[in-house]
Amino acid sequence: MAQTLIVNGEARESDSDPDTPLLYVLADELGLKGPRFGCGLAQCGSCSVLVDGVEVRSCVTPVAAVTNARITTLEGLPGLYAEQAGLTDAPELTPLQQAMIDEQAVQCGYCYNGMIVKASELLAANPDPSDAQIVDHMNGHLCRCGTYPRIVAAVRRAARAMNGGAQ
Repeated sequence: MAQTLIVNGEARESDSDPDTPLLYVLADELGLKGPRFGCGLAQCGSCSVLVDGVEVRSCVTPVAAVTNARITTLEGLPGLYAEQAGLTDAPELTPLQQAMIDEQAVQCGYCYNGMIVKASELLAANPDPSDAQIVDHMNGHLCRCGTYPRIVAAVRRAARAMNGGAQ
């Protein structure tokens, strides 16, 4: 039986078994590259997506659990940001993605998807988080390269930019 998924604002059909992890549907059926397989145990965060605005680990989330929910992957974050900011057109990169580049927070790229998704969730709920709030919210996302201070700086920079301040 086909399941309807709303992925990055577009209705998509999946014929996968209802117990198939969402990650496999997103990557294998829909060809999305944002969510990545990391640990397969929901411990690293590299597979993170937003489901109705809340971060979930797609490697352990059955596709049936998100039928008709709004799923946003890394690829869909510019559109979501535009919607949240009241912009007519989606930017190529969100302020958060640009801040990650500017702070050189991404090294090997293993954690990038999950860090951006989780930080996007934070900034949507709290547009001016403290460093302690950023660290607390990002807890549970692993970075193999250990760039945590740069990730915090990037989230802080993005918050300033999104609040009209200079990056």
